Amino acid sequence: MPLSWNEIKARALAFSREWADARDEASEAKPFWIAFFEIFGISNKRVATFEHAVKKFGGGQGYVDLFWPGLLLVEQKSRGKDLDRAYTQALDYFPGIKERDLPRYVVVSDFARFRLHDLETGQTHEFALAELHKHIRHFGFIAGYEAQPLAPQSAVNIEAAERMGRLHDALKASGYEGHALEVLLVRLLFCLFADDTGIFQPAQALRSYIEERTREDGSDLGPLLARLFQVLNTPEAQRSTALDEQLAAFPYVNGELFAEPIPIADFDAAMREALLDACALDWSAISPAIFGALFQSIMDKTARRNLGAHYTSEENIAKLIKPLFLDALWAEFDKAKKNRNKLFDFHKKLRSLTFFDPACGCGNFLVIAYRELRRLELEVLRASALLASQTGHVDVGPLIAVDVDQFHGIEIEEFPAQIAQVALWLTDHQMNLHVSEEFGQYFARIPLRSRPHIVHGNALTLDWAEVLPPERCSYVLGNPPFVGAKFMNDAQRADAAAVFHGVANAGLLDYVAAWYVKATRYLHAARDAGVNPPQAAFVSTNSITQGEQVGVLWGWLLAQGVHIHFAHRTFAWNNEARGKAAVHCVIIGFGLDDRPDKTIFEYADIKGEPHAVKAANINPYLVDAPDVVLENRSTPLCPVPEIGIGNKPIDGGHYLFTDDEKAEFLRREPQAEQWFHRWLGADEFINGYQRWCLWLGDCPPDVLRRMPEAMKRVEAVRQFRLASKSAPTRKLAQTPTRFHVENMPTSTYLLIPRVSSERRNYIPIGFIPPDTFTSDSALISQAATLYHFGILTSAMHMAWMRAVCGRLESRYRYSAGIVYNNFPWPFCEPKAEDASVKRWTDAIEKEAQAVLEARARFPDATLADLYDPLTMPPELLKAHQRLDAAVDAAYAAAAGGKKRYASDAERVAFLFGLYQRLDTALAPTLPAKPARRPSKKIV
Repeated sequence: MPLSWNEIKARALAFSREWADARDEASEAKPFWIAFFEIFGISNKRVATFEHAVKKFGGGQGYVDLFWPGLLLVEQKSRGKDLDRAYTQALDYFPGIKERDLPRYVVVSDFARFRLHDLETGQTHEFALAELHKHIRHFGFIAGYEAQPLAPQSAVNIEAAERMGRLHDALKASGYEGHALEVLLVRLLFCLFADDTGIFQPAQALRSYIEERTREDGSDLGPLLARLFQVLNTPEAQRSTALDEQLAAFPYVNGELFAEPIPIADFDAAMREALLDACALDWSAISPAIFGALFQSIMDKTARRNLGAHYTSEENIAKLIKPLFLDALWAEFDKAKKNRNKLFDFHKKLRSLTFFDPACGCGNFLVIAYRELRRLELEVLRASALLASQTGHVDVGPLIAVDVDQFHGIEIEEFPAQIAQVALWLTDHQMNLHVSEEFGQYFARIPLRSRPHIVHGNALTLDWAEVLPPERCSYVLGNPPFVGAKFMNDAQRADAAAVFHGVANAGLLDYVAAWYVKATRYLHAARDAGVNPPQAAFVSTNSITQGEQVGVLWGWLLAQGVHIHFAHRTFAWNNEARGKAAVHCVIIGFGLDDRPDKTIFEYADIKGEPHAVKAANINPYLVDAPDVVLENRSTPLCPVPEIGIGNKPIDGGHYLFTDDEKAEFLRREPQAEQWFHRWLGADEFINGYQRWCLWLGDCPPDVLRRMPEAMKRVEAVRQFRLASKSAPTRKLAQTPTRFHVENMPTSTYLLIPRVSSERRNYIPIGFIPPDTFTSDSALISQAATLYHFGILTSAMHMAWMRAVCGRLESRYRYSAGIVYNNFPWPFCEPKAEDASVKRWTDAIEKEAQAVLEARARFPDATLADLYDPLTMPPELLKAHQRLDAAVDAAYAAAAGGKKRYASDAERVAFLFGLYQRLDTALAPTLPAKPARRPSKKIV
């Protein structure tokens, strides 16, 4: 292991004194640098060569004074010589050096002065020999002390994946695959990291072992690696006294990392080169945030190519762990840091905390949580040393309490489970390097005595208490799989169904909901054991806080006493494990205790940064409002017109035409013109283009038989329906001229698109003449008036829609059962039935008409043009704002709302309160109304 900084500094001071009079390059350079390496307790003969022959720039022969492949090149000059020329001479050697052997550091010296160039960062440090002890930390890379800044998007992460990926592909192509290949790669990854972080001494011992002891053709590399793994798994005291000196220098690692016997891999020259190329990277610079993505991508070429886009970023992980536990711990530390007893108790608390990720993947959440806990512990140690008035170097090893055995996880795939464990060990060592830098005493947990508890298994069938008893758990966290209810495979559906036992209508729930249900039971088990239950937080698809899933999942969760403590509303999540660069997610922190300090994180831009808003309560729709779950109603809450979907042909597109297609059809079948109707779906309505529908349901059979082109369409529809896997659709083949759902208007009607862009402040809705048919991509109402249009297109209704609607990705998905039928209208409470109502409804109708007139001023503009926030005409915007004010005033008069709202959140909070009142007050007084049937429907 490296010497302590205390010892290194003392040796550097002695070195400066011993070599104060050195002058001559020819006679003194070699002993000078041998003695320099001894400052760090390293014999240069194992790491570097003198007078290394290379071809210089221009083709001449040159000799490097001292060369450590991949790390250091030294150009030594006699005292007083020009160091600038020495540096130029050093760079002239680079063309003759293999790319993987190019050094990161170049040192030029004339004995009296040192100049250290870091070619990666561009930094240069120059100092006198007498000042070496003051600058010795710049040479920390020699001893393995170098603590890297941990940048998740560092280029070295990408390069590491590519180089190890090439080795993986070559081994797999040779027939070495499966479990053995995964174990071999995990071991090599650990060794590569150990080579650059002081675990192996001297630095790059693995690289030297491969270069010096194996043949260039790679034929003996597999057996020699197997021998190395055996040594790493054997305590020093139990090793043979005849063990080769180079192997004996490797430490005992333990942790069962090297215990399992695996088949010996066969290498060739190219594979040996690939491994040496990997050795040439600086693995100490690999970020913990990228560990999981890096290792997983080695096994997946597609993920490897897109590593930068598909890892779970530190920023996103922080969105969960900071409000779950980290912010509170830092606040507690700030209160305790000036009191020794409180600080001691706080440090004990850090050691007592346990973390459980029941869908841990490659361990990203556990890795970052552990690193942040260690960073906090480092602050505790600093504060403790300050309070104790300790100066100089502290033997900090015995004081470090936080360890990897506080972290638990479940992962269904074997390789990621192994990676999660190794990633935690590597992160532990990175943090130990930072502690060593801080206190000047090298600290490493080698051999590995503690291990993370990562279980390879199915989280939905395992008993979580067997992984970590709930009474010992502090926090449950993670990022369970994103699979929609309709996209689960048979095994996933069976696993989820077992977890959902007792949850009504659970077939509507996405896969991730199973983790919420199982976590809630886990929390209750802790409470039943007589302890405070752990806190939990999951990343989830936003669908569980929208639409009909809310009533199913959160109706059950609320009944179990679950409270939401914090929530990130919909934002774009980067996640390598799902192979998608952007999934629309929420984060929900929850527990069985209620808290006064709740926080909602709002996103003005789903790809941007959130702003925190304090909340009195967070309901299942992630708004500050009462705990209400909306049922999927078949009729409106209030006495207003009903709405339903438009026409659903199920025709394979054979009855639908563009303008050109219609013209061509009529050229061949002119008598069919009277059976064409203009056809609008949500997209046609918003984007201003038209299609046509051939409606033959009312066509007399004798007329239809005289139209051969039309008959071809009817037959094509019949065949399309017969080919369906759905029995009801096949039955529809008996009446091929009719639609599955028919909702033919008899008067002007109101159209509401079912899907609309989230960029718009208002969903474009409007009135349509009766000669136009609407598809099932929109909802329609024939009884809606100007008043209803005014309410539905107001900011009040838009705020409600955004809070409770489902989403298609991030787009709004408007529904009758959840959004419209649950909407609390003004003037529908019994007490509101008075003559003054007309004053407010007239005001709304007036401003609603003004909105329509403002639109009409731009006859060539589509609704997409008019409602794009960047192109919305000022007069239309002002018309909407006047309408919003009229609607707000009506609610204020009818139900006690405000006349002005500072945000949508205030509107939604008011509407949920009104909903609660109406749901209670109107249930016994309003008769249940039958669902409106379409005007025509196939029996």
